[in-house]
Amino acid sequence: FSSLLNYRHSSLPGGGRDDQAHAGWEGVEVVGGEERTNYPLTLSVDDFGDGFSLTAQVDQSVSAERICDYLQTALEGIVAALETAPQTALAEIGVLSAAERRQVLVEWNATAADYEQDVCLHELFERQAERTPHAVALVHEQRRVSYAELNAQANRLAHHLLALGVAPDVRVAICAERGVEMLVAMLATLKAGGCYVPLDPAYPRERLAYMLADSAPLVALSVGAGRAALDDIGGEVARIDLREQAALWSGQASANPQRHGLTPAHLAYVIYTSGSTGAPKGVMIE
Repeated sequence: FSSLLNYRHSSLPGGGRDDQAHAGWEGVEVVGGEERTNYPLTLSVDDFGDGFSLTAQVDQSVSAERICDYLQTALEGIVAALETAPQTALAEIGVLSAAERRQVLVEWNATAADYEQDVCLHELFERQAERTPHAVALVHEQRRVSYAELNAQANRLAHHLLALGVAPDVRVAICAERGVEMLVAMLATLKAGGCYVPLDPAYPRERLAYMLADSAPLVALSVGAGRAALDDIGGEVARIDLREQAALWSGQASANPQRHGLTPAHLAYVIYTSGSTGAPKGVMIE
């Protein structure tokens, strides 16, 4: 249980007691009291017969006042429905106040903004690397990589991919666990103009084989568990180990590759979803 609803028949202080109950309190003065609970959310309803009160106790990360506002809104909605539309389904009665509903539906969705329509994702990253070269761009476990370092690593690999024939809309499979190498491979693929095909090393062997055959990548980049996952599948797809074969592109230029004619209309990546049939289906994203 994570929440508790406590409905109790109560009496207002100083009234509503019968003689026998009142006699039991002779000579006793109530100084005060506080309720405590171990539940993250406790709501107590005190029914006084001709009225009631609500008391909410919640974890400090949640506002008790906010919970009570929900309850008040719901109760007002119930009363209004009973008076004017008694057939209203309970699920149709809202709990958000007008102010919070506006915040959720209007204010938090006010995301419209002007932005450049002809700039690719990797170009935005390159601009940030130029503005803040020494700022931390990536943290993985104990490793911290700056924008300048990440951009340079991706550029060297991108130049190598260009030499292999990667061009706009050419697929590059990436099979790697989350880490620096995975992000370098993604950025490098985009910088070379290609689109990446993410392959999860934890996928079943048959699924990986299908995705490789269906996407027909020019090259498959992998590391660690990703390399092991691609062993003996993928046919003639060229393989590159991002860690063990890094010497192949370590001497490449660290400058941003120039891909003339590359636009946001070209493919960025191809993802696969299982869909209702259980068979992976590719979705191309521009």
